[in-house]
Amino acid sequence: MRLQSCSSPSNVDEIKEFGDWILNVGNGDVGEDNDGEASIEIPDDMLIGDSEDPFTDLLEFVYPDLLSNIEEKVYLSSDSMCRDEQTTEDNAEIYSTEFLNTIRCSGVPSHALKIKVVAPVMLIRNIDQASGLCNGTKLQIIRTGIHVLSCKILSGKNIGDMVFIPRMTLIPSNSGLPIKFQRRQYPLIVSFTMTINKSQCQTLSHVGLYLPRPVFSHGQLYVALSRVKSIRGIKIFIKSDSGELTNVTRNVVYKEVFHRI
Repeated sequence: MRLQSCSSPSNVDEIKEFGDWILNVGNGDVGEDNDGEASIEIPDDMLIGDSEDPFTDLLEFVYPDLLSNIEEKVYLSSDSMCRDEQTTEDNAEIYSTEFLNTIRCSGVPSHALKIKVVAPVMLIRNIDQASGLCNGTKLQIIRTGIHVLSCKILSGKNIGDMVFIPRMTLIPSNSGLPIKFQRRQYPLIVSFTMTINKSQCQTLSHVGLYLPRPVFSHGQLYVALSRVKSIRGIKIFIKSDSGELTNVTRNVVYKEVFHRI
């Protein structure tokens, strides 16, 4: 469907060939026999050329400096143990506020959230589905305030809408600690890129796929390759185990998933 949205009589054969290849990747029919995972070759048209390519510089050097000329504002969180925890004096000493400030785990922003105007960020909590404020929504910082951040929605059906993001009390589901703690912070992370899983359901004109390591779960490579509208819209940068550029990567497909479909 994505490919057909930009097809024309002049590129119908190219679109069909690319679409068939993507479906074969999703079905595990590319490369050697796939019994859970297989190594496949990526067409040259989709690969980044060499280590001198500007895309390499973009990944390793440019992203940290994109907003270097814009004043940065740092928002500090308020961290504490949850009230329902049966804490003792020993726990209070071990899990002090200073210690909780150092914790970084999935599902919560950092204690020190560094924000700049015009920076792209991603929402990591569902706030208002009707307004497009869902987990994974891309936003752009427009104005930094004391109590709220003014943002513009960059993805979904509400593109262009202006919204205000408040601080929220966030409790990580798996912090690796024997106690629960809460962090009051803006539910945002700076997001120049996104993971393959976060890209699901999105349609993009251009995708740069960075694979320093092969995919590790069923269908991930198919999801990554099928976000674009044409073969010209995707470029892939693959590293081998030795750190060298390569055109071969792993495709994980468990075919038994399809047996009853």
